Formats: sequence, C-alpha cells, structure tokens
Amino acid sequence: MDLTENIANISLHEEQTAKKRNDYIDWQEYFMAVAFLAAKRSKDPKTQVGACIVNNDNKIVGIGYNGMPIGCNDDDFPWGKNTPSPLDSKYLYVCHAEMNAILNKNSADVKDCTIYVGLFPCNECAKMIIQSGIKKVVYLSDKNAHRPEYIASKKMFNASNIIYKQYKPRISKIEINFDIDWDLVSPTK
Repeated sequence: MDLTENIANISLHEEQTAKKRNDYIDWQEYFMAVAFLAAKRSKDPKTQVGACIVNNDNKIVGIGYNGMPIGCNDDDFPWGKNTPSPLDSKYLYVCHAEMNAILNKNSADVKDCTIYVGLFPCNECAKMIIQSGIKKVVYLSDKNAHRPEYIASKKMFNASNIIYKQYKPRISKIEINFDIDWDLVSPTK
C-alpha cells in the first residue's frame, strides 16, 4: 500500500467514525427562534412579535410578524400606543403576528398544527387560532395575563380544548453569525 492509499484509508476511517454534534438546538428552540427571527421584521417601535406555525411532521407551514396590512404604507399609519384619539393609535391598524402567520400559510390549512409565539395571544388572535384549527399554542411571555383580552383568550382556548403552554428555554441565547469562515467550517469545499 502506497502513501496515497494509506492517507485515503485514514481519511475514510475518520469520516466513518465521526460523531454528530451534540450542541444543536432542539425542535422547540428552533421553532421559537424562528418566531423571534420573524419578529425582527416588525417595524413596531415598542413591541416586536413573531409567530411560527408547525405541523405534526415538524414542518413550518406559516410565519408572521406584527405589522401593517399589505398596501398600508408603514410610514402613513401610526405606531403610537397611548394617543388622544384611537385613530392615531396603532391598535386599529396593526395585524398581529398570529394573524399574519395564519393568513400567510404555505399549505392548504393549519389544522392540528402548533403555533409558537413570543407573547401569549390576545382575544382576537385566539379567535383566529381556534377558527383555523390550530390545536396547540406555545408562548414565551404571558406578561399581559391580567388584562381582560388575555383572560378571554384562555377562556376560549379552554372551551375549545386548545392546549397552551409556556415555553421554558433551556438556553437564553441563540446567535446567528453571518461572519463565518467557511474554509474552517468545511475544509473540503
């Protein structure tokens, strides 16, 4: 056996005995991270929310974030919260992340799916979730639990057997770094 064949055999042996990474994120971390990444598209100066809808095969079927409806220029509508007139507040105009994820779905329906969202859904989004056939809501924050519209959401979810659970991250940060030296990551390419 010459030196070239010996090196090729060693390289083949190393490739066959290589083990998978252990520091990869799990499905829930992945889907919640997608929801948080979608939220980065929101132009809302106070609250950026994203949503990710997933089917039973762990396939993403819809993504959304809070923003103005299609055709409504982000610069022509208000983003304020506490305004003297409701017409000058974002609340009458902004589509919530859950609504956008449901309406922007990439499949025939979202029946029996799970929605991952940063904030617990309001009553209007709860109605859309129920009507769309989504069966499970996974949320990170329930900071508005004391407000009537969120209490109403829970009442409707309970009445329609929608499972909702708070996501408890096992890691606090997932970093996306576009500044990667691909020669170090994949030296054979």
